[in-house]
Amino acid sequence: MLQRLQQAVTPMSHAEIAEALEPAGLDRATLYRNLIDLTDAGLLSRTDHGDHVWRFELRDQAHGQTEQHPHFTCIDCGEVECLPDTSIEVSAPDRTPRAIRNHHFEVQITGRCDRCAA
Repeated sequence: MLQRLQQAVTPMSHAEIAEALEPAGLDRATLYRNLIDLTDAGLLSRTDHGDHVWRFELRDQAHGQTEQHPHFTCIDCGEVECLPDTSIEVSAPDRTPRAIRNHHFEVQITGRCDRCAA
């Protein structure tokens, strides 16, 4: 499973990982529990790109990827793509409640990919 995620160029859903590992005969529920455990341990990131599907990707500790990074999601075909390392700062005014100021934000950019826009 980790090898498959390491080879992936975009975040993968549970279903995509299960399909890729189908020949190994892994139980889908066990696979999902392992994905959640690896996320809790900080080895994977889990994100929802607005379509209510959790996607997982390997965190790259060696290159400082310990937090989420921006993604692009095509509104037509649903393809998800990791965006290049970019610095995006989200700040809240001092009068914003602390619960919101201290909250983790994810940046999701949507639009049409080159293939769908053509």
